[in-house]
Amino acid sequence: MGESHTGNTVFFDVETQYLAEEVGGWDFIHRMKLAAAVSYSTADGAFRWYTEHTVADLVAELWAADLVVGYNVLRFDYTVLSAYTNHPLHRLPTVDLLAYLYNALGFRLKLDNLAQATLGINKTADGIQAVYWYRQGDIDRVLAYCQQDVEITRQLYEFGRERGYVQYLDKRWRLCRVPVRW
Repeated sequence: MGESHTGNTVFFDVETQYLAEEVGGWDFIHRMKLAAAVSYSTADGAFRWYTEHTVADLVAELWAADLVVGYNVLRFDYTVLSAYTNHPLHRLPTVDLLAYLYNALGFRLKLDNLAQATLGINKTADGIQAVYWYRQGDIDRVLAYCQQDVEITRQLYEFGRERGYVQYLDKRWRLCRVPVRW
């Protein structure tokens, strides 16, 4: 469908230490602080786990990628990471599935909706729950949840590239198809 991408594609997701309302709202995403992040590299087929102490390694991995793929990375993940780097992350070659679908549909879709409708799988939690796990000191659980989001994003991206569409459930629970070329 879309152009073939060679080289290293890095899929990633971040979880935060704070909720939006705790930092003054969604205009202050850069204050939410990184709790955990996970990446998946097509170069070696490996997941990598990061915390606030190793965030520089994540930033380096993103800059070394030929393509970065995520869900809401342009508005959220890159903004969270902007507190840890002077590198302009928005300049990275990026496919943001949420931004792509928003441009196509005119409304935002939850990752869980796409995962259910396209892949037949459900997310195990959400970002709010991940913040609470972080505060309880259960960083491994946060990282495992974050890894699941990365894997779902990777599968959705690959599904869309191979078949030329992804699916979602509308407000009436009807299955809808969205053409994609990423």
